[in-house]
Amino acid sequence: MTQSIATQLVLLGLAVRHRLRSSQLVGDMHRFQEAVAHEGGDTIFWIDRKVDEAIPDEVAAWPDCLLPLELVMEGLGQSGCLRIGPPGEPLKHRLMIDPIDGTRNIMFDKRSGWFLAALAPAQRADGAATTLRDAVAAVMVELPVSKAGFVDSFIMRRGSDGRPVLAANRTRLEGSNDHILLTPSPSSADNLVDGFAHVTNYFPGIKPLAADLMETIADRLGSFNASDGSRRCRIFDDQYISTGGQMVELMIGHDRMCLDIRPLLARIAAQQAGRPYAVHACHPYDLSGFPVAAAAGVIVTDGFGRPLDAPFDVHADMHWCGYANRSLFEKINPIVQQWLADHGIDG
Repeated sequence: MTQSIATQLVLLGLAVRHRLRSSQLVGDMHRFQEAVAHEGGDTIFWIDRKVDEAIPDEVAAWPDCLLPLELVMEGLGQSGCLRIGPPGEPLKHRLMIDPIDGTRNIMFDKRSGWFLAALAPAQRADGAATTLRDAVAAVMVELPVSKAGFVDSFIMRRGSDGRPVLAANRTRLEGSNDHILLTPSPSSADNLVDGFAHVTNYFPGIKPLAADLMETIADRLGSFNASDGSRRCRIFDDQYISTGGQMVELMIGHDRMCLDIRPLLARIAAQQAGRPYAVHACHPYDLSGFPVAAAAGVIVTDGFGRPLDAPFDVHADMHWCGYANRSLFEKINPIVQQWLADHGIDG
């Protein structure tokens, strides 16, 4: 059952990729940057709308065993929810999608975006609403820039024993559809030196705080202690404006740490300024791929070091941290918690 669910999620991602690719090839890219609405906690651009409008019909054609379900994604109005399937029957599933995670990368043809989706039962056995941790299948499907030749897909499904089963492949965009099997392998390094790590700070306003936290982490890990006695540090920063993209970078061994705690940094900025500070934060749908990253071995937590979870919702401001392995988590998380406490933030 979960294998068929994962297949439907992948096919949906491929349909989004095809729709996006068609727009790239016919010359519509000049329209990608047009803002058309603000819904579900985010700005909706022309390319979002182009993709979003096809998804409900695609899901409505799914097998009867999966319907009715509640679709949760931006672009569905302020509620961010749409019931799909026979009326009058109890919901079977919740499906959360980010059709294009990293829209701005695609808008400017800079870097891949990602189709993210996760499906969970509508309720737990005790009747409580399910969350992303209850997902029985989740996928991350690459949405490439116009000149790309290959694309990757990552799929998680629950086996009969409830444990996650991970699959990944690389496909040529043109010509042969043969898959190259991939084996995600997060870095095993126990420090950050000569690796990529960052504290997310896409927008001005929280950059000084993010930089201070990164400097504190580097200093307390001893990363400035060069062998010749000089004070220098080789930790590289490569922010990927896509939550799914950042998680993929951790999964495949490119990055060692990503801390996206923008809501917490905004609270500190507000305290320092004495007035509210609005921040463009990560939302639950941006995290739809985290069950995949966790299945690959990435340690994924909230900003306070607790196991990450998220509601099937489009509005909540989320914070998350990703570490390539448990050793890095055990070394860095205490530093992060002390830094937050020193700035008046306690989980």
